[in-house]
Amino acid sequence: MAGKSAPPTVELDVGAHRVRISNPDRVYFPETGATKLDLVQYYLGVGDGIVNALRERPCMLHRFPKGLVGDKVHQKRLPAGAPDWVHTVRVSFPRYGRHADELCVRELAEVVWAVQMSTVEFHPWNSRAADTERPDEWRIDLDPMPDCPWSRVQRVAGVVEEVLGELGATGWPKTSGGRGLHVYVRIAPEWTFTELRRAASAFAREVERRAPRDVTTAWWRRDRDPRLLFVDYNQNARDHTIAAAYSVRGVPQATVSTPVRWSEIPEIDPRDFTMRTVPARYAELGDLHAGIDDAVFLIDELLEWADRDRIDDDPGPEADTARK
Repeated sequence: MAGKSAPPTVELDVGAHRVRISNPDRVYFPETGATKLDLVQYYLGVGDGIVNALRERPCMLHRFPKGLVGDKVHQKRLPAGAPDWVHTVRVSFPRYGRHADELCVRELAEVVWAVQMSTVEFHPWNSRAADTERPDEWRIDLDPMPDCPWSRVQRVAGVVEEVLGELGATGWPKTSGGRGLHVYVRIAPEWTFTELRRAASAFAREVERRAPRDVTTAWWRRDRDPRLLFVDYNQNARDHTIAAAYSVRGVPQATVSTPVRWSEIPEIDPRDFTMRTVPARYAELGDLHAGIDDAVFLIDELLEWADRDRIDDDPGPEADTARK
């Protein structure tokens, strides 16, 4: 009787490392037919961009061991069996008295290895390994409520660009991979998460003042008009993460959180940026976030706005329950 054949594998040389891809033909996205190997090839196609987005950051992984037809695993700790060249950084969770050694990408092979371990989405912290308690990235999350049209998101993005310009800050926009937009601002790692959250809240309130018919900063979901856009400042709280630039999203269409130019926002449809279309765009335009580390902003003026608006220093227990 013939023995059972071994599952197929592919070995890829990625930089200085060889990465073994098991079950390369497993379909991860049934709607498009995209396989595990297709996902690997996607990340290779945007390699410098995804590494730039993840470099030296603790990173939570959204894994789909059976593809989208199976369960999603939110994994903070590095999956077992990692080769010795995969880097980690230890982060603590004082509320629970625990810690985790999270993936900390330095090179593309680590991204490919994570995909081998069934990772689809990469969700990095907004701080780096050198000091995980001092964020260096301010994240502006334009989060549409259920009945908020894309046109409203586009309109508010213009207000965000205007306010950032008046502050002298350089914003780096990207689609969320869903219905919203993210704008990143590189900051000096001189403030705590609480201070950055206060600054982000003050900015959100200024955007709301300028676009009251489009924007809400109401904290509790039940208090938000479902037609409006929520500027989610709490994405700057400690251990809150969102999909990285160039991360594929675990949705049937395999959309991608894609860097865009400000000038593109009035014309784009975020559904057009997918695992199949983004590599060609990347080959043409390169990484639109490549210069982010050269545009460092100081948040002092925003903290003065927070004092003016009497924004509380303490995010409180609602920081974990705002979306419920």
